[in-house]
This record gives sequence, C-alpha cells and structure tokens, in this order.
Amino acid sequence: MASTDPERREEEEEAAETAAGEEEDTGAQVAPIVKLEEVAVTSGEEEEDVLLDLKSKLYRYDKEGSQWKERGTGTVKLLNHRGTGKVRLVMRQSKTLKICANHLVLPSISIQEHAGNDKSCLWHAKDFSEGEVKDELFCIRFASIENCKKFKEMVEEVAESQRNTAGESQEATSTANLLERLSVEESKDEEKTQQEVPISAEEERDAKKSEEKEEKKEAEKPDADK
Repeated sequence: MASTDPERREEEEEAAETAAGEEEDTGAQVAPIVKLEEVAVTSGEEEEDVLLDLKSKLYRYDKEGSQWKERGTGTVKLLNHRGTGKVRLVMRQSKTLKICANHLVLPSISIQEHAGNDKSCLWHAKDFSEGEVKDELFCIRFASIENCKKFKEMVEEVAESQRNTAGESQEATSTANLLERLSVEESKDEEKTQQEVPISAEEERDAKKSEEKEEKKEAEKPDADK
C-alpha cells in the first residue's frame, strides 16, 4: 500500500531511483579521449637560496602622472644565486604569481624609510619585471614595523656584502694583471738573453777568423821581403 505522506513518498521514490541506478551500473570504464601529459613547471628560482621571504604590498612611482601606482600584493624575496653569488629582489602577486619586481641588489642601492610611515621603504632600481630594463622608484609597505626593519637591514647587508665582493674581485684582477705583466716582462728578458747568445758567439768566431788572417799575413811578410 502506497504511503499518503508526501515526504515519505519522495523518500520511497528516491530509494527506488537509487536502486535502479545501482542495477544499471555495469562497471564499465570509459577511457579519456585526450591524454594529458605531466608538464614540469619551473619558477626560475631553482638555483637560488631564499634569504628573505615577507608578505607586502608594492608601489611604483608613475613619473608621467606624478603619482604612486600599486604593483600588487604578494611575497617579496631576496634570492642568492648559488653559482654567481649575486642577489636579486623578486616579488610576485599572491593569486596570479605575476612578477611585480625583479632586479639585482647592487652595491650602489640606497634604501630609505618612507617619511611619516614606519612600515614603508623607498629605493631606486633598474627593474626587469616587464621584460625590459626600466629605472623605477619603488615603495614597499609591510604589515608591521618589524618586517619593514628586517627588509631594510637585509637589503643593506646584501649591498655591503656585494661591495666587499666587488672590491675583492677588483683586487684579485689587479693582482692577476700585475703577475701577467711581470711574467711577460720576464719572458721578454729571457727571449732577449737567448737572442744575444748566438750574436756574441758569431762575433767571437769573426774575431777569431780576423786574428788568424792577421797571423797569416804576418807569417807571409818575411817571405815577400826575400
């Protein structure tokens, strides 16, 4: 006997449909039409070590409009390349991972606190985030004063380290050039000495021949007088 309760009736109908669906399931598996291959995705940061990783918001100064424009909110990193030892600043947007900033931390970089805001810093850089080198003025803002100080101190520390490395490299290059110049001069002296030896021997042989000729002439004089 069928139930007159609407809710009960709906439950019975759903149970019947579920049972029918289970009976119709043959267990057959349908192969996908297109087979997708796994693709390795690289970020370009595989050969670099992370020195700093902080959440922040980045701005760039628009010279034409004379105003600050937001570049994006995301994570700013300082990455040290294992091979070259160079350090670059990279920032990506949180959702799209689009690059907001990408430039080397050079010895000449100067980072300053934003006037009136202890959570922000300013600096100039030759940025390459848009595929070409541009001279940009950046402003970065952090959630706390501590993170802002940590960022500023780390950038200044890296810049100082790069200055010392550049000085050592220049000194090493000067020393190598001096040694190379000394080696060239010594080589020239040795070559000159080697060239002088056969000339002296030849002169000695000529002198000896001249002496023999003179002796021969002296020996022939008495015979000519007779």
